[in-house]
Amino acid sequence: VQLQASGGGLVQPGGSLILSCAASGSIFSIAAMGWYRQAPGQQRELVATITNSGRTAYADSVKGRFTISGDNAKKTVNLQMNSLKPEDTALYYCNAFDRRTLSDYWGQGTLVTVSS
Repeated sequence: VQLQASGGGLVQPGGSLILSCAASGSIFSIAAMGWYRQAPGQQRELVATITNSGRTAYADSVKGRFTISGDNAKKTVNLQMNSLKPEDTALYYCNAFDRRTLSDYWGQGTLVTVSS
């Protein structure tokens, strides 16, 4: 499984960005996709996930501001980020979980910088 992420960039506080990720390769057994992030000097943390059935989960810090959506057939996932704050600045990683191999796959990371 390969994951290609896009959409990061520089945005002012209060602004919006959309991150997109597409899976390719042996995608038939992907059960869930999501986004994680890692700020400098911090551990990687979950941002949002979505299962094949459409069930979503969010970190408390982004609830009400971020929305995850996906196309189960195409194995793509998007993250709409609104009301961005400087503390949202991080490398954002796309993730896919394969239910057959019980493996996590990661994209290359896309940088989101929230600054005035």
